[in-house]
Amino acid sequence: MSLLSIKDLTLDLPTGTRLLDGVSLTVEPGRTVGLVGESGSGKSLTARTPLGLFPTGARLGGSVLVQGKDVLGMDAAELRGVRRRAAAMVFQDPRAGINPVRTLGDHLTESLRLGEGATRAEAKAKALEMMEAVRLPRPEKHFTQYPHELSGGQLQRVMIAGALMGDPQLLICDEPTTALDVTTQAEIVRLLSTLRDERGMGMLFITHDLGLAGALCDDMVVMNKGRVEERGDMRAVLAAPAAAYTQRLVAATPSLQLMDVPDPLGTETGTKSAPAVALSVRGVSRSYQVRRLGTVRAVVDASFELPRGSALGVVGESGSGKSTLARMIVGLEKPDSGTIRVSGKELSGAPRGREQRLERARSVQMVFQDPYLSLDPRIPVLQAVEDAVRLHAAGRTPRVAARDLLERVGLTPEQIQARPRTLSGGQRQRVALARAIAVQPELLVMDEATSALDVSVQAQVLELVSELRRERGLTVLFISHDLGVVRRVCDDTLVLCRGEIVEMGRTAELLVHPQHPYTQLLLDSVPRPDAGWRAAAG
Repeated sequence: MSLLSIKDLTLDLPTGTRLLDGVSLTVEPGRTVGLVGESGSGKSLTARTPLGLFPTGARLGGSVLVQGKDVLGMDAAELRGVRRRAAAMVFQDPRAGINPVRTLGDHLTESLRLGEGATRAEAKAKALEMMEAVRLPRPEKHFTQYPHELSGGQLQRVMIAGALMGDPQLLICDEPTTALDVTTQAEIVRLLSTLRDERGMGMLFITHDLGLAGALCDDMVVMNKGRVEERGDMRAVLAAPAAAYTQRLVAATPSLQLMDVPDPLGTETGTKSAPAVALSVRGVSRSYQVRRLGTVRAVVDASFELPRGSALGVVGESGSGKSTLARMIVGLEKPDSGTIRVSGKELSGAPRGREQRLERARSVQMVFQDPYLSLDPRIPVLQAVEDAVRLHAAGRTPRVAARDLLERVGLTPEQIQARPRTLSGGQRQRVALARAIAVQPELLVMDEATSALDVSVQAQVLELVSELRRERGLTVLFISHDLGVVRRVCDDTLVLCRGEIVEMGRTAELLVHPQHPYTQLLLDSVPRPDAGWRAAAG
């Protein structure tokens, strides 16, 4: 009997809008099904139906069987039983799913104590057992800690432990590694595979990254606009996708072509004479005083130069110092020592006065990982970009220039007039990019700016950045944990480990022939299907 069987599932909102249209899939014991597609394709909505998590007032058709029982006809009490014992879910953001003012032990034991009537001692023993199962290093200590005391990878392991507390046979994972660096992502993928094999579970794994799906999944279901476009064996689908939509996703996934992309445009467009230096970093260091840890050196004696019109990738794990380096370059933090110059202008110190702040903004702009936090939710996106043009880019008609930029990053007229809260994450990121380039900066710093985007939207954003480099001579500092993306857009790559630059060189050479063991570790952690997926095409 299948652990999960969804047949001809439809879901309509009270307004009549159909979000799911005839979706069918099955999950068998011991196998992992990858549910892939872009944002808005219906992946998460489909995955939540086995737990009875439907939009309020939604009308559903078809059947959703969990261990042979149709959840669409269950009442609230029966659904709670399914969520406790038959199926469980691991969500994308563990910090959003765990109460920050309660200990991890409280989070893990609550359902057993209140739902199953277990004693505190019994619930704690089960929680410690699950913490050991997900390879947390110090279960007894972690039991009394709060969420802010753990890293993102450790907290995701706590979320997985919580999902396993009821010993479910079906585990549903909704983008559980999107925000993690490449080595932590590899650890979580190995952990999920091991738990599946040890427990004989079935898994439904939702992702927009086909490379990740190929590394973990046995079967693949591709969704687009609420419908299933393609299904089949993972190797067969990746090697010879039948649907045009799947072909576009495969072509846009950087990790699938990590070693096949030609050298970025820097070697093709460079002139014989040496270009001017756009960014010069010399002996820059930054340390913090952290309670219980003392002095933490975030960046240690960093030195490098970036020619005008080039793109430099900065890679490393979380905590390696990438974002601290970026924040110092744009002036959000002051280095303890060293100098930072953009086009020969000293930028190491904090700007004083309005004119200095405007000059800094015109020299360097930054696109952050979370666009929602950098956009005013009260201001329509057209006005946000128009204000940037009016303030920094004299000589252009602000409304016309802003509209042109927003259309160029792929937004529709309706989206241009909207407020940020009504847009998807990918759409908001494109607004943030349009606002940054509206200033016409000499240097653009992108800090994990594409990590949460669908592969197709990501490809659009990266192509736009490449166009701006060709047209304007824009210089780009691209911070990412995705080596496939770095390979696609960056001329050179700098590798940070615990605040120190351990390797730097031409991207094509560095990622094919890494000299430092840490760089090799990053490359080995990139999620890729096993070698057989390419052979399947022949």
